[in-house]
Amino acid sequence: MALSDSGARRRVAVALALVALLSPLATGIAAAQSVQGPSGSVIVDEGETVDSVETAAATVVVYGTVEGDLSGAAGSIRIAESGRVGGNVQAAAGTVVVDGTVDGDVEVGAGSFELTETGRIGGSLDVGAGSVSVDGAVGGDVRAAADSVTLGPNADVGGEFRYDAESFTESPDATVAGGVVEDPSLGGEGGAGIGGGDFLPSWVGPAYGVAVNLALGAVLLLAFPRFSRGVADRVADRSLLSGGVGLLALVVTPIALALVAVTIVGIPLALVGIVAYVVALWVGSVYGRYALGSWVLDRLGRPNRWAALLLGVVGVALIGLVPWVGGIVDLLVLLLGLGALALALRDRYRGRNDATVSDGDPVESD
Repeated sequence: MALSDSGARRRVAVALALVALLSPLATGIAAAQSVQGPSGSVIVDEGETVDSVETAAATVVVYGTVEGDLSGAAGSIRIAESGRVGGNVQAAAGTVVVDGTVDGDVEVGAGSFELTETGRIGGSLDVGAGSVSVDGAVGGDVRAAADSVTLGPNADVGGEFRYDAESFTESPDATVAGGVVEDPSLGGEGGAGIGGGDFLPSWVGPAYGVAVNLALGAVLLLAFPRFSRGVADRVADRSLLSGGVGLLALVVTPIALALVAVTIVGIPLALVGIVAYVVALWVGSVYGRYALGSWVLDRLGRPNRWAALLLGVVGVALIGLVPWVGGIVDLLVLLLGLGALALALRDRYRGRNDATVSDGDPVESD
């Protein structure tokens, strides 16, 4: 049957958006085949064997065995001394520590990377980080780009050790079969990076952010045109209130979720709450950009929702390139959009209840 009804089209758009938003999280939970805690932790216990780990989580710890690859993004990743990854490790994280064994290659972008004296990498190591410490065994080559690189006394590298760093320390007891070579090209103009020396241009990240924000914004404007306009109006008319509510939601929600997760019964609710919180942050940030664009065009006497979305998303992205200022603007836009979204949802909920009480039937809405 053709989807001629606008309400049906909007429901399809929303469903597609939710699938796109939630599928990475679902992949992480299912593919890991391990414990998913309320903090977003993925833990492979000692004695446990899983096929692979592919996730985005706060913490990833491997005490047991991962037969395949470990890939994803996390706040911290640790392969304990008892842990083993049979495939490759490809990850981005705040900290990465390898105390155990990785049979394949390791490609990591991190704030800090450490291969301890008990750690062993069967293949090559390709790492870009703020600090890199290699004090274990690497069967192949090592490519390290960082502010500081340390080659410890227990390091045993079967291939070449190539690095780019402001500070480099090499222990005389370290063994490197292929020699140690300083290579300034590893870091590229944008700093430390990983992967074959071919580094992405600096504009790729912001351009991707603009694309995904425009995509989400288009879904929201198509699915909820009146609601979206209402959010923008709240930012313009009640900016202080919207910002205050946004700040309150940003700070209080994680605390509330942590309290809910204290009990066993509350853990599933906390997991659902975490997903909803992350989605709300993204939607709120996009609404904040849309509201900013709408405010500018309204002042110019040329209101247009699509032009407002484009102007807001691209404008904030350009401002985001300015150090310090960009971060402050991003935060303000998030607070305004998140607060206006919360206020709009509250008003919509109250409106439904009032209509139900007075008329006996709920009102139609976007």
